[in-house]
This record gives sequence, structure tokens and C-alpha cells, in this order.
Amino acid sequence: MPLAGLLVAGIAAAMASNAIALVTQAQTAEARPRAVAAWLLTVAALVFAMLVVGGITRLTESGLSIVRWDPVGGIVPPLDEAAWRTVFAQYLGSPQGRLVNAQMTLAAFKGIFFWEWLHRLLGIAIGTVFAAGLVTFAALRWIPRGYGWRLTALLALGGAQGALGWWMVASGLRDVPAVAPERLAAHLGNALILMCGCLWTALDLRRTVATGERRPIAWILPFGLLLATQIVWGAFTAGLRAGHAADTWPLMLGRFVPPGLASIVHDPLSVQWAHRTLAYAVAVGAVLVAVRLWRAGAGVRAVAIGALVGIQFILGVSTVVWHVPIAVAAAHQAGAALLLAATVVAAHWCLQRRDAH
Repeated sequence: MPLAGLLVAGIAAAMASNAIALVTQAQTAEARPRAVAAWLLTVAALVFAMLVVGGITRLTESGLSIVRWDPVGGIVPPLDEAAWRTVFAQYLGSPQGRLVNAQMTLAAFKGIFFWEWLHRLLGIAIGTVFAAGLVTFAALRWIPRGYGWRLTALLALGGAQGALGWWMVASGLRDVPAVAPERLAAHLGNALILMCGCLWTALDLRRTVATGERRPIAWILPFGLLLATQIVWGAFTAGLRAGHAADTWPLMLGRFVPPGLASIVHDPLSVQWAHRTLAYAVAVGAVLVAVRLWRAGAGVRAVAIGALVGIQFILGVSTVVWHVPIAVAAAHQAGAALLLAATVVAAHWCLQRRDAH
């Protein structure tokens, strides 16, 4: 890891250590749970923005354009022609530069560089907002008792996200000019866990009095696992560019179950088929969940899940039949994150049983 990376890691560790020490001294009477919740919702929104930019970065094949990890100096892009030619030469020496884009112009390189730079800049911004907010709220003693460990765990997840991002990029800088799909899935999955963790904790901090009516909870685990599985296979679909394996719907190569299926992890056709099949299951499951929520009195949450799964299904089909246009495919990834967020909000409502602050 470069010296700058070690410096940032050391600063983050020191800030987290100071935050933990301050949190343990906090008095509940001085807590400001709604202020902390607003900060967490801001972080969750930033993570969502990073997910969208990350999707565009993948779709434009920009993720390998920056071949060095520099979380401090990398904030500032090249500012003159000489600096641009230096980073361009570094890229042309990478597997993707040599084997895929050897004829790329500097102007075209600037286009792919922008998306990867913006993606990394958002990651740095998220880390800064979270670490600075945690230390500030701890110093002000605004963090309610019992939340210090959870916020520290979320900070650790954010740090892991940066490490997973570089681990993912490194897989495409050696021999194969593409990132490993399993590393892409890990990077995406950790980002979604971070977003959902911030959202859930914010909802806990803003919780209202439960009215005592019976709320459905049996759906949460099975639907949550189904949705998580579908998102993971979406990452494999993206990593293997499996969206191009078949461009018709509802049939694939003229059949519902196409010939020649192999590994649902490594074979693009099989991965797309698995992703499609899971999409049907998620759509049916989401409708059933929405009906249960509606009957329990959670009308807005029911409509959100039902509408989002419908939009997501349409976006998925459109992505395939229109040959993976960047705007539609990016909207499809954003839709997955929004559907997951709506599911988290609904699950939190169903499990809510405590008094308000």
C-alpha cells in the first residue's frame, strides 16, 4: 500500500479511536438522535450516489483507467498536458491499455478517467463525512448511549469498501484486462450493506412509538435473502458482461431454458439466465410482500416496493433487448439499490417495537 494510503488509514484509525473514547463518556440526556440520524441519511444518500457512478464506471469500462491507488494526491486530477500524458502512459502499460485500447486517443482516455476519478472522489468524500461526523458528534456528546459500537462498525465497513475497491481494480491490472466478477460482487455488496446499515441505524434513531398492532415479519428473512441473491447475480452479470449473452425476452436463444447452460458463476449465458430466473421470483415475492404490508396498514411502504419492483423489472428487460445502453443499465443498478432501501424501511417498520426518543 502506498505511503499516502497508510497515512489515511492511520488518520482514520486515530479518529475512530478518539470517537470511541468520546462515545463512552457521552451522557444520554445530552444526546441528539435526530441530528445523528440526519447525518446517517446523508451518508446513505452519498453511498447511493457512489453506487450510481460506480455503475456508470463499469458500463463505460472506466474502472481500470487509474492504475495507481493514491487516496490523497488522487483527489486532484491531472492539471496540464504533461500530467495527462503521464497517467495516459501508465494506462497504456496496463493489460487493458495494451490488449484492448492500444489505439485509444488521449481525448478518449480523459472520458473514461473522469468516471473512475469521480467514483474514487465520492468514496473519499463519504469517508471524510462519516469520520468527521462521528468525531464531531462524539465530542458534542450527541450520540445516544449504545450506538457508539454500531457507528464504529459502519466506519469500519466504509474503510473496508475502499480496500475492496482497490482489491477489485488490482485484479484487472495483472494479466486479464477486466476485474474479477467475484471481487466486483464483494465491492458492490459491501457498499449496499453500508448504505442499508446507515439507513437502518437512522431509522432506529428516529423510531416512533409502535401502536401494538400485529405487523407481518415472516416475510423479511426469505425475501431479504432472495433479493440479496438477485443483487449478487446482478453483479456477476455486470462483471461478465452477461447482459450481451442474449438480447431477447422472454425467450433466450428461442427457449425459456437456453441450450448449453454451464456454470451460473462463470458462464455469461448461464449467469444471465440465473439473473432472469431470480428476477421472476423477486417480482412475485415483492408483490406478495406488498399485499401483506398493505393489509397491515403500511400503504406507502407497500406501494414503494410494488412500484419499484415493477420499474426494476422493466429496466432489466429493456437493458437486455436494447443491448445494454449505459443510461438504462445504470438506472437498473440504481433501481436495485432503491428496492433494497425500500425493503429495509418496510422491514424496520414491521420489527419496530420500542418507544420513541
